[in-house]
Amino acid sequence: MRKRRRSDDADKLNDLIIRIIQDKKGKGIVSLNLKNIHTAVTDYFIICHGTSKTQVDAIAHGVLEEVKKETKSIAYNKEGFENSEWILIDYVDVVVHVFLENTRSFYQLENLWADAERVTYDDEQ
Repeated sequence: MRKRRRSDDADKLNDLIIRIIQDKKGKGIVSLNLKNIHTAVTDYFIICHGTSKTQVDAIAHGVLEEVKKETKSIAYNKEGFENSEWILIDYVDVVVHVFLENTRSFYQLENLWADAERVTYDDEQ
């Protein structure tokens, strides 16, 4: 069974992952706060995209490495490294989705959680 963390830990992890994605030049970063949605199985979804499979892979590996280094946390699950079009990294309370741009446009994952509190981050220039 997946062990949930305290809410403030999820907030800190969310902020850390956003910073890591920004450092890796991830695009279209959105954090969906799902805490008040009773059917949600996590506190946050973080969604972003890269412009190439190489960048998608670099963003995802950056998240895994930096989170482990900063918090000693290891992802509960990770999927999608085989093709680097949609990589999912599950930290239980925070789930990260790193897409290739056209794959993100196709699935429009953020629209499935339209009732979630949404924070959008500007792309770094």
